[in-house]
Amino acid sequence: MCTESSLYWLHTNNHVPTTMKTICLRSRLHTANLFAILIAFMSLGTSADTCWAQNAEQAAQTRMVLVRAGHLVDAATGTATPNQDILIERNDRTGRGVIQAIGRNLDVPPGTEVIDLSDHYVTGGLVDAHDHLAITYKEEPESNQYYFTTLMDSTPIRAIQAFSTGFQKLASGFTIVRDLGNNGLYADTALRHAIEQGWVPGPTIINAGIIIGAFGGQFFEIPEREDTVYPEYLNADTDDEIVKAIRRNIHYGAKVVKVCVDCQAYPYTTEQLELFVSEAANAGRKVSGHVQTREGARRAIEAGLWSLDHDNALDEELHAMMAEKGIWRVGTETPKTEWARTSDARWERRLAMLRDAYDQGVKLAFSTDADYFIRGLDRGELTLEFIETWKAAGIPDADILKVMTTNGYEISELENERGPVREGFMADLIAMRGNPLEDIDALYDVDFVMKDGLVFKHDGVVAPMDFFHNGPAYGWRVR
Repeated sequence: MCTESSLYWLHTNNHVPTTMKTICLRSRLHTANLFAILIAFMSLGTSADTCWAQNAEQAAQTRMVLVRAGHLVDAATGTATPNQDILIERNDRTGRGVIQAIGRNLDVPPGTEVIDLSDHYVTGGLVDAHDHLAITYKEEPESNQYYFTTLMDSTPIRAIQAFSTGFQKLASGFTIVRDLGNNGLYADTALRHAIEQGWVPGPTIINAGIIIGAFGGQFFEIPEREDTVYPEYLNADTDDEIVKAIRRNIHYGAKVVKVCVDCQAYPYTTEQLELFVSEAANAGRKVSGHVQTREGARRAIEAGLWSLDHDNALDEELHAMMAEKGIWRVGTETPKTEWARTSDARWERRLAMLRDAYDQGVKLAFSTDADYFIRGLDRGELTLEFIETWKAAGIPDADILKVMTTNGYEISELENERGPVREGFMADLIAMRGNPLEDIDALYDVDFVMKDGLVFKHDGVVAPMDFFHNGPAYGWRVR
């Protein structure tokens, strides 16, 4: 369209042919005719809204996909049913891929895409119940101190880092991640929105926003720079500050509330932790508690937190209390390897306490806290290494798989919509050639990943291009 500014440019530019000037000026003279045409067009009953509706309707096309599974593994029951078909309807407008039917030799509509996994064991995606996607501190220059990340990296760059981390974890079969803080100014919410919009591939994220703690968070500050705790932590010392911090996080998209129970010499009281639980529940959220002392863990249990994260302070008595109250143990049990050096005594205690929690029937979640860089491993591969702790503790392979799947869906509160391979559920699938019920190491060789009905990895090759699109027509500003 010709404007006054473009006419001025044409007039002052000696290199523009006279014919172009004439065309532009003539188009300006025909403005009245254009308006007449527009009015006539509108009189036919065609409006912008109608066109939009038609386009949206055309975009609401579905695709049918059939996955032929050699064995369908149900971790909840510990069974592997042979020769099962999984029929999935993928709606490109909503971005949802829903399981329509499961059975042997299903009849499928013409044009259905068939994915042959007849030599694979297929199950639901894996869950990491404690990670920090937007942080990866390194040996140099950080010396494995995440202070450097919080001081030197902006929230936008950390959001990109979080995308990379989530991408790597999805490639290893982790379709759900509880992201429990250390995200700057809500990089976790930004990534979750982008994934839910369909702009980028990634796991389903249950994010905590900014960690809430008593003055100082997990940092040890100096008087000259006591502001360095923000935005990694929200200082909340009074009841009013606690309520405000919780509401702020939820307003900015947090799906779970994370509290540092006892990170300083002045831990929260049981009554304050009860306030966390009640205020979070007011918005339909649960509270995850970082605990590092026995007294802090006891208070968190008495207050009824949803989960206790980290296993350092937990013992037989506390496990009994957790089992009675149905509180999740998110132990972040780092394995003893050449890259994770720990004393023999500490390692043996970790194994003994994990086994004790298992024997007492405590609700267990697979979790890592693997927010660091290890040479030769990406974050997905690093996450899988934590299986070694569970094996060393003598947990049966089938139960390890249940912890990594079924229990993960439950602690994430997604067990009624995604995770389990059931009709009406979102199609999040992984596949491997070995049977993980009998050999949990089969998970190291996941070579097929489907998220929301879209294939992310096939034959060991990541091919995520279908995930990069404009998003569903009515998906803007998902909260």
